Amino acid sequence: MAVLILVGVAIIGIITWVTFVSHRSSAIEQAYINLEKQSKEIVNMLGDSNSDTSQKLLSEKDTLQYIAYLKKAYGMSSYMIKGNECIFQNEIENSAEFGDDAIPVSRILSQKERKALQQAKKDNHFVKVTTNKKLFFVQPISSKQNADRYIAVSVDEASVLAGTHKAQRNIYIVDAILFLAIILIAVFYSLSVIKPLKELTTSIKKITDGFLGEKLTVDSYTEVEDVVDSINSMTTKLETLESSRQEFVSNVSHELKTPITSIKVLADSLLQQEDAPAELYREFLIDINAEIERENKIITDLLSLVKMDKTSGVLNITTINISELCEQILKRIKPIAAERNIELIFESYRAIMAEVDEVKLSLAINNLIENAVKYNYDNGWVRVSLNADHKFFYIKVADSGVGIPEDEQDNVFERFYRVDKARSRETGGTGLGLSITRNAILMHRGAIKIYSKEKEGTTFTVRIPLNYVS
Repeated sequence: MAVLILVGVAIIGIITWVTFVSHRSSAIEQAYINLEKQSKEIVNMLGDSNSDTSQKLLSEKDTLQYIAYLKKAYGMSSYMIKGNECIFQNEIENSAEFGDDAIPVSRILSQKERKALQQAKKDNHFVKVTTNKKLFFVQPISSKQNADRYIAVSVDEASVLAGTHKAQRNIYIVDAILFLAIILIAVFYSLSVIKPLKELTTSIKKITDGFLGEKLTVDSYTEVEDVVDSINSMTTKLETLESSRQEFVSNVSHELKTPITSIKVLADSLLQQEDAPAELYREFLIDINAEIERENKIITDLLSLVKMDKTSGVLNITTINISELCEQILKRIKPIAAERNIELIFESYRAIMAEVDEVKLSLAINNLIENAVKYNYDNGWVRVSLNADHKFFYIKVADSGVGIPEDEQDNVFERFYRVDKARSRETGGTGLGLSITRNAILMHRGAIKIYSKEKEGTTFTVRIPLNYVS
């Protein structure tokens, strides 16, 4: 509100100043016009006189009466100057007279007025100037009998500006009205803005207290509504993140507890059988070892997921040959694929060098190819292709496997999400592989897409920049 008032006062001040200056300039300009008009009238009266003495005296008498009238009506002082002497002057009302006693110009006119007189003599033209708070106008008398003579008239600036005082008072009244109007507008505007902001503050405090489901509804200006929409969008995302966090904690607890529960059941079974044969002990120990391995894999994957968090993970960037990296991964997975007679096919059009974190990218590619083998049919195939353009390299992993339902495809990158939980347990899956893969790719400023059709296969396409952008 204070800012609005200050701006309003500044605007009123500027308008008032411009108006005063305009009125003052207009009044002074009009005064000069009057001075010029009256001096010409005097010049005409003097210039019309001829050599006849009676007519000359009559002309002089008329002129003196006119000059006295100007002094009385307009406060205008008049001088007739010849050479450097003043022949007559009218500084006091009704005191003008022609006489033989000339007065030096230096005693009557100021230095600035004398300069104006010299300029009029030089140019043989009228000159106007403001000096000593007086408006001064001088012009030559062009008649023969008044050659080298000049009429000078002046008037006090204060008397000229006196007529503007009424206008100034009117301006002050208008300024006061405008100032009050600005205060009222500022108060109204401030209240209309503060009210929704107070409502917004109250709602934000509720959200801060943990009520993330609280949605803000404030009817106000567009800007405030935009802020409300942004806050609602933020709380929705926070609510989603909180829900994901709770689900993640629940899933972690469940996944870690399941192997332990299985181990406990197996161990209790052995303890209850005092004379159990060695073969049974061996069988149960194998199962216990498998559950321990499963627990270890879950913990390892969780640690990998934490390390690959895209907001806090650190990459060890080096320039490597992506073709050779893919060949090494395929070589490690080939024995697993051979057990089910799954054919591994690698297509690389040229050697591709890129700036990547070899360990993290290897894990991501390994997860994609390993999943393509795990969730494939016996005697199937897995095709890995590598290509690049001037900016990115592309890895495509396609298989002839079981596929993923269309309504499940948006969730496959979520932590602990498994399309077929029974099959995942058979293959030893934890539901973290694709989440780890996506995080590793995002850390490289890359992208991953999925295309799948049930019972026909799945294709993952990865795009990563050739040059790492930090």
